[in-house]
Amino acid sequence: MNLNDILQELLPVALSGLSVLLTALIGSAAHTAKQRWGLDIEARHREALHSALMSGIRAGVERGPNEAAEVLIREAVEHAKRSVPDAILRLGPDDSVLSNLARSKLAGLIQRYID
Repeated sequence: MNLNDILQELLPVALSGLSVLLTALIGSAAHTAKQRWGLDIEARHREALHSALMSGIRAGVERGPNEAAEVLIREAVEHAKRSVPDAILRLGPDDSVLSNLARSKLAGLIQRYID
């Protein structure tokens, strides 16, 4: 048995091992890319949602100071649902979560005007 015969016997084993290694590397790279870009997309949706809630609150405040807080919050949530439906679909918050976020935004806005 010479070197050529040995290499011919080992070639299928080496190719099989190499294919397993490459599959693992590609899988790892795909998983890392999905985590990285998936988080970036979610962050953009979250930012869009918060911005839409703030826009809705500002629009309500500009209509007049006599608006009740709950009306402003409800309108902010409705505004967010219309303006960033993809973000709401992706993040999946229910109405109580959206209301709490809008309430927080309203409190921050009021605090800014007080200070």
